[in-house]
Amino acid sequence: MNIDIGNKLRLVRKAHGLSQRELAKKSGVTNAMISLIETNNTNPSVGLLKRVLDGLPMALSDFFAVDEEPQGQVFFHGDDLVEIAGGRISYRQVGRDMRRQAIQILHECLQPGADTGKSMLSHEAQEGGIVIRGRLEVTVGMQKRVLKAGDAYYFDSRHPHRFRNVGDEVCEVVSACTPPSV
Repeated sequence: MNIDIGNKLRLVRKAHGLSQRELAKKSGVTNAMISLIETNNTNPSVGLLKRVLDGLPMALSDFFAVDEEPQGQVFFHGDDLVEIAGGRISYRQVGRDMRRQAIQILHECLQPGADTGKSMLSHEAQEGGIVIRGRLEVTVGMQKRVLKAGDAYYFDSRHPHRFRNVGDEVCEVVSACTPPSV
């Protein structure tokens, strides 16, 4: 059995929210050594690996028990999408818990005349989407455009923005936001 210690260490370090420098400082090992281990340019002794893991803290046995494969659900049926809003605008989210995720993916359905409100939205993120069906008026700052099926948008969400279905059929959009607006 061949174990990729470098990749495993990188996954564990990131799961603990530490940079290479932070882990080096906590473990008393140089940043360069952490980098060499993670890139598999050196094969650490058991003693060195234990010192590095003490900075997390994590036991050797726990380290080798870490699964390198992605955790959680990978594929989703339509029934698996989580409704995070209701009423005239439906936001169905891929996945349940967005707190540890880097991106939020939504299947949106806006009923005719539905909009996100008279007050413009604004939050720390970037977002984009593709109109699948219908007509969507997108306002970002002073810019306003009506998009149809196949058209897309992408912008910095700190700019005040608003969405409105200006058609007479349901408007369907697939969108993404990073980081997720939880």
